[in-house]
Amino acid sequence: MSEPISRLDMLRFARRVVTENTERQLATIDQWIADEERRQAERDRGEEARPPAPEWLLELGLNRDHAVYVHRGACWNAGKRSRGVPEGEARQALVEGVAVCPHCRPDSELGHLEG
Repeated sequence: MSEPISRLDMLRFARRVVTENTERQLATIDQWIADEERRQAERDRGEEARPPAPEWLLELGLNRDHAVYVHRGACWNAGKRSRGVPEGEARQALVEGVAVCPHCRPDSELGHLEG
């Protein structure tokens, strides 16, 4: 017949179980932290590698064969069919009669004010 388990032995067993479970849970949390640090580093690298926003945009019409608006690069109203252009191309578009965005008014900064 086996000896009865003492209260002290049961307490030591309970402590060992709690310690092992805690170590497993801490290892899981440490892995989550490492994964999040990796994701954050990837986001940071992506932000650093992102090219700068263009200073000027031309918004193309639905058929994409002619420009309908000239925008400043950070204009909130620039449509999805907009593309970045250099300053000279934006000026040329204004000379050719492309409309200016009524919200960002790029004509004043480009020095092309209509009478």
